[in-house]
Amino acid sequence: MIRYALVLLATLSTAGTTLAQSIELEACRISAGPGAPSMKARCGTIRRPLDPTGAEPGEIELRVAVVPALNLTPEPDPFVPIAGGPGQGTIQFYTTYSPAFEDVRRNRDILLVDQRGTGASARMDCPVDDDLVEGQYSVELTVEYTNACLEQLPFDPRYFTTSIAVADLEAVREALGYPSLNLYGVSYGTRVAQHFARRYPGSTRTIVLDGVVPPQLSLGPEIATESQKALNNIFFRCAAEPSCDARFPNIAETFARVVTELKRAPALIGVPHPNTGRPETISFGTGELAVAIRLLAYHPSSSALLPLLIDEAGNGNYVPLASQYRMTMMAMTDALSLGMHNTIMCTEDIPFYDKTTIDYDGIEASYIGTMQLRALEAICSVWPEGPIDPEFKVPLATDLPVLLLSGDADPITPPRYAELAAVDLVRARHLIGKHQGHGQIGVGCTRRIVARFVAGADPANLDPDCLERSFIMPFFLDFSGPLP
Repeated sequence: MIRYALVLLATLSTAGTTLAQSIELEACRISAGPGAPSMKARCGTIRRPLDPTGAEPGEIELRVAVVPALNLTPEPDPFVPIAGGPGQGTIQFYTTYSPAFEDVRRNRDILLVDQRGTGASARMDCPVDDDLVEGQYSVELTVEYTNACLEQLPFDPRYFTTSIAVADLEAVREALGYPSLNLYGVSYGTRVAQHFARRYPGSTRTIVLDGVVPPQLSLGPEIATESQKALNNIFFRCAAEPSCDARFPNIAETFARVVTELKRAPALIGVPHPNTGRPETISFGTGELAVAIRLLAYHPSSSALLPLLIDEAGNGNYVPLASQYRMTMMAMTDALSLGMHNTIMCTEDIPFYDKTTIDYDGIEASYIGTMQLRALEAICSVWPEGPIDPEFKVPLATDLPVLLLSGDADPITPPRYAELAAVDLVRARHLIGKHQGHGQIGVGCTRRIVARFVAGADPANLDPDCLERSFIMPFFLDFSGPLP
């Protein structure tokens, strides 16, 4: 069987030279990180040229893992999750959400490839101050820290774009002898999946796009306004629920007051360190507030806390929100490879901004404000651009079967993004989760729908009625939880 082979050979053309490639798969255990549960897999590496054209010398190693199917006679085409970020490693992502993929794994191997620059694949990271991620410094200091990051990277950052990464995935497919792939991309991973299918349609069997990034849209300018819309919807939902409205009356006004107070002066808050528990004092201002609110709004289980946390802040207790900020910032910094993230944004997004269409007034009026957008522009003023395929920003046109998944409460990739991506998809179906956030694979019966779609490769032959019964976390009225 393919997945038990220890050495599998393929060929790769690089700068006109045919190189023998091999992936030696050995028994291993993979996990989401230290202290997290692990699972059995077979792991190996494949060497890839840093520069596919051969003009720049050097090679990198990509980390590959295969989680065997539960069926002893699996289908020949594996299921391939692709992580988001950009900058998260796929192996870490999969092990975090593996229960959501068990229905698919009954009959198919799970093929995991840490995209170049992430995870254990030539990780492109640098120890830059956490606040830089959300742009809390001036433009000058942002540029200074970005230059320091560039100097510490182990490889030329130009060669970590999506256009190069999809060629890596195709090389892995060839090396492992799989006839085709069933792609699942979440968030930024949807961009990778769409471009792989564009470049290698013959190597693609099905595509699942979860939290869709349409090729023709550049991420960045709408982050603040979409996040504000999602937060407003949370406030509206709280006001529409009698228990939440009675406990947190005028929650939108309370939030506006908190923002105004933090604009005047950040609060110095004593919080325990998320890992050590040791007390530390942090400055909690509008930037830290934006990080906490934005990331809590990603998922209905965490957004259910927002009215309570905002109410506490409105009463002068910033500790709960500051603790959430500290935990989410640490988790994001650990999960994302900043160097790879910057290459993607500075090659595939920022250069394509049409400033005549950017809603600067809406951004300024949002709780995030313009700082994040200005920081991205400052970073990309010095970050080198990498290679990008000519058709990269064109919507995918294909008759391959595609399933698109959205949450109508998603603060970063709303359902209309999926509709933009689907404009030239001949065999596509778009399912929308009510009051759901970013990423649907773990919601209700979605895992069964995805498994059925992959098995039959037919988006029309699905029954999504079960999504109407998906659990939505009630709002927390106090720290004991929601009402029973």
